[in-house]
Amino acid sequence: MVTAIQKEKAEKFLQYHHDKEILVLLNSWDAGSSKLIEACGFKAAATTSMGIAASLGYPDCQIIKLSEMIHAIKEIVKAVQVPVTVDIEAGYGSDTDEVIESMKKIIATGIAGINIEDSIDLSPELIDETEFCERITAIRGLSDSLGFHLVINARTDSFYTSTGSAQEKLKESIRRGNKYSEAGADCIFVQPVWEKETIATLVKEINAPVNILSNPTIGAGLPPSVRELQDLGVARLSMGSGLMKATLALIKKTANELLEKGTYGVLTEALSPFPETAAAYRMATR
Repeated sequence: MVTAIQKEKAEKFLQYHHDKEILVLLNSWDAGSSKLIEACGFKAAATTSMGIAASLGYPDCQIIKLSEMIHAIKEIVKAVQVPVTVDIEAGYGSDTDEVIESMKKIIATGIAGINIEDSIDLSPELIDETEFCERITAIRGLSDSLGFHLVINARTDSFYTSTGSAQEKLKESIRRGNKYSEAGADCIFVQPVWEKETIATLVKEINAPVNILSNPTIGAGLPPSVRELQDLGVARLSMGSGLMKATLALIKKTANELLEKGTYGVLTEALSPFPETAAAYRMATR
């Protein structure tokens, strides 16, 4: 059963995609990281599937059991007051019927939105666009039948998986993006895209709000700043798995320093803002 609060959060989250100010999402993976992100002033909580999987000892790409993913989502929804949107990868199902059965359980957690992607394990061959559109339409139909507007962020991995030129990848992303919008998606997520000209073209040619990823990759650079993306017309910016990767990297750096040098300077530097962090949890700082 969808509650009045869930409906209200979904409506609010949908509106964020049409506001003048860009929606910025710092993706979390558990109740604690979600609470801290909310306390920092973010308007919504967004999960990273990679982050949730890693926190439970799994690799990325839909290896985690659906029941474990749902448990993690429930804990996040309970922990925060803001709308929660969740990364459901390719939908946890091999066909539309299975995806819908998974979606019923995911919606029951109290979420306001989802990300769903058209690749499985970033395979070079994307899910057939007709089948993917059927999944989007079926999810929209399920949402409507429950009396609320689930925000669907449809991700196309054309840039990740296509073997053609940059121009061909751009054309395919636009084509798929518009088809997904027509099928019922509220926002189109294209990644990884860095160049301003490409981003501007996506915004102009896709008939829906556009989501861009800022997930640092060594040697690949970063997309434009939040202000620049807003000026380009981007509706939504996601950090993806970047925060979790940075957290894991900090653990590794600290462990290496302790083992190799017997010191822990990296950890000391990272703890410098801890009093402010602790306030979000009402922790003791000693």
